[in-house]
Amino acid sequence: MPVLLLAACSWHLAEAQTAIVIGGNLRFDNEAVWQRIVEEAGGPGKARFAVLATASAAPEQTATAIVQVLQRHGAQAEHIPVAPRLEGADLQKNLNDPALIGKIRNSSAVFFSGGAQGLIVDTFQPNGKPTAMLDAIWDVYRRGGVVAGTSAGAAIMSRTMFRDAQDVMGVMRGQMRAGHEVDRGLGFITDRLFVDQHFLKRGRIGRMLPLMMAQGYRLGLGIEENSAAVIQGPSVDIIGARGALLVDLRSARTDPSLPLFNVQDARLSYLANGDHYELRSGRVTPERSKSPLPETRLIRASHHVPGPVSTFQTDILGDNRIVQAMAELMTAPSGEVRAMAARVRPGATEARDRTAFVFRLYRGEGTQGWFNSQGDADDITLLDVRLDVRPVPVPLAAPPRLAANNPTPTASEGPAVVPEPATTPR
Repeated sequence: MPVLLLAACSWHLAEAQTAIVIGGNLRFDNEAVWQRIVEEAGGPGKARFAVLATASAAPEQTATAIVQVLQRHGAQAEHIPVAPRLEGADLQKNLNDPALIGKIRNSSAVFFSGGAQGLIVDTFQPNGKPTAMLDAIWDVYRRGGVVAGTSAGAAIMSRTMFRDAQDVMGVMRGQMRAGHEVDRGLGFITDRLFVDQHFLKRGRIGRMLPLMMAQGYRLGLGIEENSAAVIQGPSVDIIGARGALLVDLRSARTDPSLPLFNVQDARLSYLANGDHYELRSGRVTPERSKSPLPETRLIRASHHVPGPVSTFQTDILGDNRIVQAMAELMTAPSGEVRAMAARVRPGATEARDRTAFVFRLYRGEGTQGWFNSQGDADDITLLDVRLDVRPVPVPLAAPPRLAANNPTPTASEGPAVVPEPATTPR
């Protein structure tokens, strides 16, 4: 099986610890993910789960559904009733209950549900101080157990997390306030890796890049919905419906003369179901059924590409658009693809609020594509795509012009802008 090498960093990881980071919207019929969760926790008949729906707006219903699907896959599972929104429960009493703490400590795995990740950190790590129940969760993890989480339960896995940053463009324009957009996570995975969830569906590449640059992360993993990353020591397996985007900033740099976020020479890789990545070495092993894109179709190009850009996309923050652009790049004659992140709220007049960003994706040494010739056309692996992001001003649109004999407004001058989407759950 071919092994491909990406940039590597120095990692010091405990081999036995297993974190399963799920991108959210995990379907109960996703057998690959649920089976793997149970297998890592000891397998059918042996796996013992403590289920925490702390983040949920409806903890009882959420926990019951998770317990049932885990039991259906052969695990023992019990809801630990510690959630601020659990009706009729005394949060502090349950949080400090020795019996409940003992149940967690005697488990082989802990599962965090989705919801609002701020509720998880505020409950188990108030003001940055771990509670006795969090210590018990860490005991499970350190002795080789599993910590799994979906959506909000995935967000808390890094030492830093997005707390409430649904405005991706706002983050790109510099809005990253501690305790608001960003916060301290619980840090189960290595502190050199940042993870995010609902990643491709919600265009979160736009918020991951600025946070990684600001916090000094060199490696980020954005996991898509109904998919998961199994992080076990230095190894990462991608499983599920779509995949994850690996962001490598080891060679990245910024232009300090520019007023807002910018980056040059970021490296992107899209890893799909069955792909394997080694944190220490940077090696990628594509799933066995995949073959490399033929050299006759992968047109090599240098960093500086003469000739016109072959394609331009209008909204790189749309659903899965970053991966679509990466795939298109593989056969683009010019060797590059450009796209825009240009969502501007109607009526915005401040220069910062009227800044868009140009994404330039281009091929370089090591850029490779793999595909499944006998399966789904979307089952691909894309490695080492280069990315530059640069801010550009969006001029105010001219007022509508009225024709002399037809008082109907015509289209405004200036570039079109995409309205900000409505707020969605995190």
